[in-house]
Formats: sequence, structure tokens, C-alpha cells
Amino acid sequence: MNAVTVREKYRAALQASGARMTPQRGAILDAVLGTTEHRTADEILEAAQKLDSTVSRATVYRTLTLMVEIGLLRRLDLGRDFSYFDPNYVDNPNHSHLICLDCDKIIEFDDPELTACGRKIAETKGFELSASFVRLEGHCQCLKKNGSCPNRKK
Repeated sequence: MNAVTVREKYRAALQASGARMTPQRGAILDAVLGTTEHRTADEILEAAQKLDSTVSRATVYRTLTLMVEIGLLRRLDLGRDFSYFDPNYVDNPNHSHLICLDCDKIIEFDDPELTACGRKIAETKGFELSASFVRLEGHCQCLKKNGSCPNRKK
């Protein structure tokens, strides 16, 4: 889905909820659309505030919740005290993630065989599959190889 279509869907959802498109909500949308990286709410707040210094934490949280509800973002729970938000969900809702347990690095991947396997499993269990994504966890080689990792959160 291109940025114009995403903006239209976002604007329509805001109107349906009785809200309007404000400069702050626009900055949050631009912060989300301006990257392919998976970000936390705090990272999105920081990026949005660079675009509009009046963006508040509360507006970010409300806006992210709406964006998840209308299908513009996927909230990723990686077993941490916070969630990540997946900005690539609209264009590819069935992609999966490989997550480093040391540095939280997230790598997206598509695997048609994995998707087919999921469909087969769902079918044998009497389910009609509506979405398919997998979370694989492990350790990237950077920390093991170098003793440090540039992605590691301090």
C-alpha cells in the first residue's frame, strides 16, 4: 500500500473515531512510515518529536493503538517490557521475524514453504488460515564473533 493510501486509511479511521488529523498525528504517521525499522513507542515518540516538538507521549500511544486497530501496524510482543511496532505490516502482513535475544535485532523474512506448512497444519486442525507469521528467536553472530554488538541496547 503506498503512502497516500495509508494516509487516506488513517484519516478515515480518525474521522470514524471522531478525531481529526492534527499536525501531531501527521508527525507520528510520518515517523512510522519514514522507516522500515521496528521501533518501540518511545523511539516513535522521539522520531515524531523531531518532526513536531509538540507531540506528546499520550498522543503517540493513542495513535499507535488506532493504527494497530485499523491494520496499519502490527504490535510485536517479543517478551520484553515493551512492544515493537512493525511498519511493514501493510505491504506484507504475513512476513515473519528472526529476533536476536542479545541485541533485539529484528530481521524480517518470507518463506513460502513455511507459509504452506502453516496452511497445511491449519487445514488438518480444521482452521481456515487468515494470517501467518512466525517469530524465531536466537543469537546473532555479531556478539559471539566480536564480543560486542552495535545493535545491543544499553
